[in-house]
Amino acid sequence: MIGAIIGDIAGSRFEWDNHRSKDFELFTPKCFVTDDSIMTLAVGKALMCSKPDWSDLPEQAVRCMQEVGRPYPDCGYGGRFREWMYSDDPRPYHSFGNGAAMRVSACGLVAKSVEEAKALSRAVTIVTHDQPEGLKGAEATAVAVYMGKSGAPMADIRACMEGYYALDFTLDSIRATYRFNETCQQTVPQALEAFFESTGFEDAIRNAISIGGDSDTVAAITGGVAGAYYGVPEALSRAARGYLDERLLDILERFEAWKR
Repeated sequence: MIGAIIGDIAGSRFEWDNHRSKDFELFTPKCFVTDDSIMTLAVGKALMCSKPDWSDLPEQAVRCMQEVGRPYPDCGYGGRFREWMYSDDPRPYHSFGNGAAMRVSACGLVAKSVEEAKALSRAVTIVTHDQPEGLKGAEATAVAVYMGKSGAPMADIRACMEGYYALDFTLDSIRATYRFNETCQQTVPQALEAFFESTGFEDAIRNAISIGGDSDTVAAITGGVAGAYYGVPEALSRAARGYLDERLLDILERFEAWKR
């Protein structure tokens, strides 16, 4: 999860002020935690609280997302998700927004098979994003994370992801024209390509931010996959933790201890 959190924090200051270059300071006082990190941690908590057979995971996802997320009303929630967050009767709202994909890295880290990664991602996604493209974006991300942490070669991960999306572009070919987009269809493929063109974890984050768009979310998705595949440098992990308050840091540390 820390990979996704690093991507979110590093990309936070560029969401509305895109930086189309890989040359920038990764962490500055202008960086902050957004809904991407908060919901990633909420999903991690839901997995920890779920029964061993995951039968109550959707219910835990609803409970934990609301419980973890409600104290942060200004962290960047989209309009419909905000309504869901503060509703006493939260229902899925047929969304294919990229929030489905940015929060599921923990599912891939916990899963013991590709099929389980798919099932876990669906369980935590369908409670809000019950539209096929939203479910697909979450599933692709969770499967990529699972394959990355399992030691699959990058070529195999790419071949699998091409079953979800047409990755028929390069970062250089879209950097000048890619624009802010909150859909899975126009965020997940770009985030995956940022990983596929990377040479290491930090390079993947820089790739993701360099194309512009919804920078914190693109980088959170890329960071989740890259962190699973490469591992996360301790210095970057330590720096990112400094942006988390005590409550969020406690969830992260408990998840890291639990998943092992």
